Amino acid sequence: MGSVSLKIGDGTARFKRASVCSSAVNLLMLFSVIITNLFAFYAFTYSPKELHHHHNPKDISLISEKVSIILREIESSKKKLAQMEKELLGFDTIDISKPNIPNELKIFLDHRELPLGKDSRTGITEMVASVGHFCGKSEDLLSQYMNYKVNGLCPDDWSLGQKLIQRGCEPLPRRRCFAKTIPKVGLQSFPSSLWKNVSEKIYSWSGIGCKNLACLNSKKLNRDCAGCFDIVNGYETQRYVKTRGKNDFLIDDVLAMGSGGIRVGFDIGGGSGTFAARMAERNVTVVTCTLNIDAPFNEFIAARGIFPLYLSFDHRFPFYDNVFDLVHAGSGLDVGGRPEKLEFLMFDIDRILRAGGLFWLDNFYCSNEDKKKDLTLLIERFGYKKLKWVVGEKINGSGKSEVYLSAVLQKPVRV
Repeated sequence: MGSVSLKIGDGTARFKRASVCSSAVNLLMLFSVIITNLFAFYAFTYSPKELHHHHNPKDISLISEKVSIILREIESSKKKLAQMEKELLGFDTIDISKPNIPNELKIFLDHRELPLGKDSRTGITEMVASVGHFCGKSEDLLSQYMNYKVNGLCPDDWSLGQKLIQRGCEPLPRRRCFAKTIPKVGLQSFPSSLWKNVSEKIYSWSGIGCKNLACLNSKKLNRDCAGCFDIVNGYETQRYVKTRGKNDFLIDDVLAMGSGGIRVGFDIGGGSGTFAARMAERNVTVVTCTLNIDAPFNEFIAARGIFPLYLSFDHRFPFYDNVFDLVHAGSGLDVGGRPEKLEFLMFDIDRILRAGGLFWLDNFYCSNEDKKKDLTLLIERFGYKKLKWVVGEKINGSGKSEVYLSAVLQKPVRV
C-alpha cells in the first residue's frame, strides 16, 4: 500500500502517494487537533472569579506561556505523525543524512519531484527509488555494497549482494558501475548444450567454498541437489525419465495430465536446471528460479541454454497473473520451515498459475507428521484437484527413514 510501479526507460520507479497512508493516521491527527484546540480554548477563556473585572499583566504572560507550550506540543505531534506515516508507508527507513552513508546511495534514494507537480490520475507527487524495505536493517552492508567507483568496475562482491538479498534487502539498489565480465568461451549450441559440460573458467568462484565442479558434485548442496552438476555421467541424466522410487514421477506422464497443453513453466529452486532441460527437450519453456547458494547455479543454468532467474523465494514473483501452465517445486518450497511464509508463497504460486494448470510438488521433505498435515491442509484450502498424490519413505545417509510427499495438482476455475 502506498506505492505503485511505473516503467520509465529500462528502470522501475516507485512512487509515493500524496494522501495519508492509513485511516489510523487520520484518526490520530484528528484527535490531536481536537485536543490541542480544547486546550487553546481553555487557556484563552478561563480566568479565576476574583479576576473577572481586572486584567493583570501577569495573567497575560501566563496565557502566552500556555499558548507557547501548546504550539510546541502541536509541532511535536506533527513530527511524530510524519514519522509514523513514513514507517507505515515503508519509505525513508534509511536515513541518508548520516555522514557514513555513501554518496551513491544518497543519490539513488533521493526523492525526485515530478516536473509538472501532482499527477491527476494517480495522485503521485514524486518518484521514490525501488529498494527493499529491509535494506534499512543492514545499513552497514548496504553502505559497503554502494561504495564503489562511478563508471568504473564494480567490486567483486556478488556474495555481499546475495547476503543482503537473504536478509530481505530485495530488490537491491542499482549501481553505476560495470559488473565483472568473465569470457564465456566454449559454449555449446542448443540443444546439445543441455547435456555437455564447458570449461569451469566461465563461472565465478569467488565467495564459494568449492572452486570446481568435481568439488560441488562430491557434496550434497541441498535436498534437491546432490551431485546435480554432473550432467554427463551422474544421476541427473536419469532424472524425470527413470524412477528410483514411487515418489519419482516421469515427466511425460505429468505432461499428459495437462489440459490445454503445457507450453511455459516455472521451476522453484531448480538446482542445476535439469528439470528445465528435460522440458526444453519437449519444447516447453521453463524459467528456473534460484540463488547462488554455495554454487554458481545461475551461470551453470545459463551455460546449458536455459533461463535462470536470480531471485529469492521471499520476493513476489515478477510475473503477471495466470500465465504459467505448470509450476514445479521440491523441498525448496519449505522456505525455512515457517508455515506463514509457506502460505504466502503458495498464494503467489497460485496467482501465477493459470486455471487448469498443474502444480507439481516433487519429493517435498516432511520432517514430521505435523508438517505433512499442515501442508496437506494448506493445499486443500486452494481446492486443487489431486491428479496424483504419493507419500513415501526414503532412507537417508544416516540410515534413518524420511517421509516425502509428491503430488500433481490441478488448479480449479474460480468464479
